[in-house]
Amino acid sequence: MSRRRRAAAAIVRFLRSEGGGPATEFALVAAPFFGLMLAMLQVGLIYFAQQSLETAVEESARLVLTGQVQNANMTQSQFATAVCNNSPGLFTCANFMIDLQPAASFANANVSMPTLTFDANGNVTNTWQYNPGTPGDIMVMRVMYQWPVFLAPGLNLASLSNGALLLMSTAVFRNEP
Repeated sequence: MSRRRRAAAAIVRFLRSEGGGPATEFALVAAPFFGLMLAMLQVGLIYFAQQSLETAVEESARLVLTGQVQNANMTQSQFATAVCNNSPGLFTCANFMIDLQPAASFANANVSMPTLTFDANGNVTNTWQYNPGTPGDIMVMRVMYQWPVFLAPGLNLASLSNGALLLMSTAVFRNEP
């Protein structure tokens, strides 16, 4: 048998063989499957973190609403520590951005997502207000956190230029008299 015929016979045997079918099918399906699993994990973590932030803000806003912050003369850093103590271990406390200020009315309360500005090192340069108000004041409390996004290919969940997702929770309330 000539070389050509042996080569053609080998090619025909290779094309007819079915031994590698499952491995080939797994190779075709594995990448999308693992990508989908990672995407579901990332989205689930984001929803859990957002709900945890909502709970921490609700509990911290109650400190302002009931006058505990004002009576204790809490500083901005002391209030940030209180917010941190109300949050689960998911967050790095130093990365909370807390904006607490009175509003003229409920209709004029600023609950919009702020535009963050960054320095050359990627640190947020915004300054946040801290004014716990007086009895009867309408208060707006916004707490923001840059959530790291670990899954980028094909599913870009980042909302910030540094590749993180900005989580934000807002509470609008009237201080008790």
